[in-house]
Amino acid sequence: MSVNNAMTADFLRSAYGGESMAHMRYLIWSDSAKKDGFPNISRLFHAVGYAEWVHAKNHFNVLKDVVGDFTVPAGAVFGHTDIVQNLQGAIDGELHEIKQMYPVYLETARFQKENEAEKSFHYALEAEKIHARMFQVAQQAAEQKRDIGGEPIYVCPVCGYTESGENADKCPVCGAKREIFKAFK
Repeated sequence: MSVNNAMTADFLRSAYGGESMAHMRYLIWSDSAKKDGFPNISRLFHAVGYAEWVHAKNHFNVLKDVVGDFTVPAGAVFGHTDIVQNLQGAIDGELHEIKQMYPVYLETARFQKENEAEKSFHYALEAEKIHARMFQVAQQAAEQKRDIGGEPIYVCPVCGYTESGENADKCPVCGAKREIFKAFK
């Protein structure tokens, strides 16, 4: 199935660009957190970075039949400072996706009857809500010069759903079985 509408294709490319940059940014911030003595926040950045890669891959795969060179505008948080500010950058990026970007992209795909794009945007939106909460908890700990707990973090490789602690029997977003979740311990 190919994307039939130029606007949805543009939104997929933009989301792909933004998720790709978030993936790399979170890996960079993961290294910084580890060096600064926050190994569990480092692991959180690494796990959410993987989830962002899942989103980028999903958006890219929806566009599989759209071949060519494209300029890809994508918003991104830039900067590399201390742990609290890096977490604020992560929170800001996630909130932008939750409140502005994905609701518009999702409704456009729905309106244009682009089912695969709609699914890809829905998966990302639901995961980003969780990421924002996880980063907010981590920031509260970092503000007090504490790391977060060391419980495992699990990421669904189908939709990017992320959870810490006990792994669900199946993904509440896409229904994938727990056995395929990637664990970050």
